Amino acid sequence: MRLAIVGVGKLGLALLEGVTSRGVMPAGEIGLFDANAARAADLAARTGARPLAAADLRYAERILVSVQPRVFPEISDWLAQENAGYISTMAGVSTASLTRRLGTKRVVRAMPNLAATIGLSQTAITAPREAEAAGDLEFARQLFGAVGDVYDLPEHLFNAFTGMSASGPAYAAVFAEALADGGVRMGLPRALAHELAAKLLVASGELLQGRAHPGLLKDEVASPGGTTIAGLEVLEAAGVRGALMRAVVEATRRGSELGKDQE
Repeated sequence: MRLAIVGVGKLGLALLEGVTSRGVMPAGEIGLFDANAARAADLAARTGARPLAAADLRYAERILVSVQPRVFPEISDWLAQENAGYISTMAGVSTASLTRRLGTKRVVRAMPNLAATIGLSQTAITAPREAEAAGDLEFARQLFGAVGDVYDLPEHLFNAFTGMSASGPAYAAVFAEALADGGVRMGLPRALAHELAAKLLVASGELLQGRAHPGLLKDEVASPGGTTIAGLEVLEAAGVRGALMRAVVEATRRGSELGKDQE
């Protein structure tokens, strides 16, 4: 068994579907373990993967740990297997903590975001030399490359990446919801306002990728004395820019706190 996925939530399922649909590996080489055994069995039956019991992990070449960080100390004893490499998506859990609890330096720390479910994730990865030498880091690149873009990042920047990119879809959702509420306030039907807000964010993302700085797009839309600059003045007065910055800062701090819980 080339890969065992421990924790088959949205991310685990997205990775399973991504690697199988893009030919990274066949479903038959992947095993699924979840606290909800019925869910794992159902997903295995639907995808062609194998449902696993905890004892089956000893047959896995590599184990993807995709559970909540608070659960990790409780399950690390039976997760630890000889001769296996590990890939963790647990927020705040450092490679040092992974190594200590799993008894190996063959650990890769990864941080994707929810866009993995549509093949557009941004995933940061890092690993000790031992994991790189064993091929675990390259395996992780292929794994997460099946669901989006992969960035090799120094570990000291992981919490900042988490606070911005991994948490970012939630910030964007709040922004979209607020825009839609504004449209409704001015008379747009609710369903139309939601559709417009979602499509606006998608289109804006495409436009931003073609420009060297976000401010360039803002300047293109905001004509002198027009409607957009009037709206931007309100956003600046309300401190929206500073609030978004503080959201990233606080999410980064929370990632650091989660890591301390593992020490």
